[in-house]
Parts: sequence; C-alpha cells; structure tokens
Amino acid sequence: MRTRPEVIRGRTIADVDMITAALGSVRALRANGRRITESGAWGLRFPSMAVLGFHVLLRGEGWLIQDKIDPLRVRPGDVIFTAAGVEHGLSHAPCDLADLPVFTIEEPAPTGEADFEFLCGAYRTEDGRVPALLHRLPGLVRITPDYDEQPELRTLITMLHADFDRPEPGTDAARAALIDLMVVQMLRQVPDRMEVTDPGIAGALHAIHDRPERSWTVDQLSSVAGMSRTTFHRRFTAATGTPPMAYLVDRRMSLGAQLLRESPAPLAAIARRVGYSTEFAFSAAFRRAYGMAPGSFRRSS
Repeated sequence: MRTRPEVIRGRTIADVDMITAALGSVRALRANGRRITESGAWGLRFPSMAVLGFHVLLRGEGWLIQDKIDPLRVRPGDVIFTAAGVEHGLSHAPCDLADLPVFTIEEPAPTGEADFEFLCGAYRTEDGRVPALLHRLPGLVRITPDYDEQPELRTLITMLHADFDRPEPGTDAARAALIDLMVVQMLRQVPDRMEVTDPGIAGALHAIHDRPERSWTVDQLSSVAGMSRTTFHRRFTAATGTPPMAYLVDRRMSLGAQLLRESPAPLAAIARRVGYSTEFAFSAAFRRAYGMAPGSFRRSS
C-alpha cells in the first residue's frame, strides 16, 4: 500500500477526492428543494435541519440574517452556502433572526413574478447528525461567483430553475442530480476547507475511504501516514476535525446508509461491506449513529 498520495499540480489526489467524499457522505440523506418568491414586507427563517444546502438569489435584494451577527445585504447572483445545519434567515430588511417566521415545506408554491425570488436546495437530516467530513466547512458563507469565469454554473442554475417551474416524470431524480452538481460547485468555492495538504494524512484518508471494511487500527493508519501514533492522532484530528477511529466509524455509517437507500443488498452483505462481521454489530452501530435500526431507515427511504 502506498504511504504517500500522488501529487498533481501541487495538490494531492486526496484533496480532490475530499469533495467527492463529502458529497458521498450526505447522499444517503434526502435531497430536495424549491423556488421561493416573496413580495412586500417578508422574511423567512430556515431551521438547522439542512446538512448541506444553498440559496441562489435570482431577483431583488434582501438581507441574510444570522444570530448575533450583523445582517448582510444579498443581491441577485449571490449564493448562500450552508453546512452543518446553521440556522439563518432571509428578509426584506435587517431584523433579529428570532423575529422571522420559520419556513416549512408546506408553504404555498410560488406563482407569477415577485419582488424577491430565490432557489433552495438541501440535503436534510432529521436527527441532527452531521457527517465528520463536513465539520471543517464554514457554517454559512455568502459566495458571489464570477459567472463569466464559470458559465457552467449559470447553466446549472438555469436548469434547476426550469426543473422547479416545470415538473415532469423523473423530476425527483433530476432534481437530486442538479442539487449534487450545485453542492460540488459550492464546495469548489471553499477549497481551503476541503484540502488536506499533509500528504501523510491524505494517505490515511485514502486508505479509510478506499477500504472502510478493513479492521483499521490507529497504529496501522499511522504507519500508512508514516508518523508516530501520537503525531498521527494529533495531525489527523487537526486536519479533519475528528479523531481517526471516530472518522472511520462515521465513514462506515455514511456508506452503510447510502447502501441501505440505494441498494437491495441484504443487511448481512452491507454489514460486511462496511467492516462489521455480523448484522447485529452493524445494527447496533447504526442505531447509535442514526437513532433507528437499518431496516427502519431503509423503509423510510
């Protein structure tokens, strides 16, 4: 097994893979979104149920509202990207976050033109669990893309807008794919949070993601990284925000949840695929992570 990842253009392969890994860690969750229009005096508060999400502003100006942070003006073209379920709001004027009504998916679908229009997309969690790989991401950030330099982003937003306006057969699958692509674009805007520049830690991350079913120990992973156990534990935790063994368990649970949702494989096969010798051991770990049995999770999906 290689102890150092290959380097391309000054970045490790693991750096690039972090975006794919981050997206994979949330794909077991529900991806959905909608177009929202508002007029007059308006305001909405988005609770902390989204793990990765975004708002794309299309028309009108408003204010991004956060708790204990000064309101921030937002304009058409801005993208608000959120991770780790940060509560926030949008409003026609500066205000306190607590004063805004909570948005619910049952709100009426928009019709016609309005003063303010934006698109929402998110991977949602109901249990508050945030995959370990997302801990390093900014809780909330406003991004003002250069659409001349990123014409593909403008095209993607146009496609997402059309999907909300004209639902057709296959809408759910198409919308999930478009939300995937939007999240990838946003993750590329915060590369400093997604890069792992330490080649030893990058090698250990590769090992975990390539073979999560292996019975890894801290000693084995530190050997892959070419470090002492103590140094490896310290550097890995600093780079990922999570200790090595907790990260391994999180990776196994995220992959297990994804397989439960997307694969008809029996529970025993999924347990082996993610590093558990028995269904019982996997089920116990899954309950601790998701608050429900694997079978219940699969049925709810």
